[in-house]
Amino acid sequence: MSDIKLSSLFELETVEAGFYRGQSWDLGFRALFGGQVLGQALAAAYETVDKDRVAHSFHTYFLLPGDAKKPVVYDVEIVRDGRSFSARRVKAIQDGRNIFYMTASFQVPQEGMHHQAPEMPDVPPPEEVQSDIDFYQENFSKIARPMREALSYHKPVDIRTINAANSYQPVKRDPTRYIWMKARDPLVGSLSVHQAAVAYASDYHFLSTSLQPHGVAVTDKSLRMATIDHAMWFHRPVNLNEWLLYAMDSPFSGGARGLVRGQIFTQQGELVASTSQEGLMRQVDV
Repeated sequence: MSDIKLSSLFELETVEAGFYRGQSWDLGFRALFGGQVLGQALAAAYETVDKDRVAHSFHTYFLLPGDAKKPVVYDVEIVRDGRSFSARRVKAIQDGRNIFYMTASFQVPQEGMHHQAPEMPDVPPPEEVQSDIDFYQENFSKIARPMREALSYHKPVDIRTINAANSYQPVKRDPTRYIWMKARDPLVGSLSVHQAAVAYASDYHFLSTSLQPHGVAVTDKSLRMATIDHAMWFHRPVNLNEWLLYAMDSPFSGGARGLVRGQIFTQQGELVASTSQEGLMRQVDV
């Protein structure tokens, strides 16, 4: 399965006007990977807007766990088309049930005032960081059996987590994490494909940043985690054919929920996107 292409995940089948079907990848998690639904829902919304409009934000809620063994149908509602902005609402459906909602906004590119406050964190370059895939293969016995069988589906995005070993050590540490990410095979297509791909990748290692202050490893069998909502803002054009740094932090956890924030930078230090997510984070008796 080494020839799996990331772009193929966003090549949706048109069922009828406003309805699209996407294939599913089983990444070996308890449920369908949230990043898949984020990327495919955005790709479905793009099918209904004029070519001169670019997504600048989306806000989503995950309502039910998805089944990675089944395709997902996306129902796109045209909410508004104005002179500069378009809004779309997307429902993701499996077995006749709504598992996810997205509201996405698109804009005709315009010039305007500009500033960037955050500076790119000082971290090792991607060439000096081990690929997650290599790390997983070296620690094969530490990862769950379903994920071992699904490693091929993790390969299309080259994720490189700085200090990856920390994910498997129940040691309390600051709630910050940095990963480099890049498409393993060149992404061919318009900006919409790159935005869908970055949305997909934005769900990797995100919520688990909230575990770090508590000394709980992602492999803890008593742990139950699930995304509740996820939002993303695109500030500049994104290009996943080049290395992007995903800087994450968790300002709060409580009430069996964790909150995480993310900023995505180019290697030149330009902030191209921001993210936020809240999710279920609970330990149960096993």
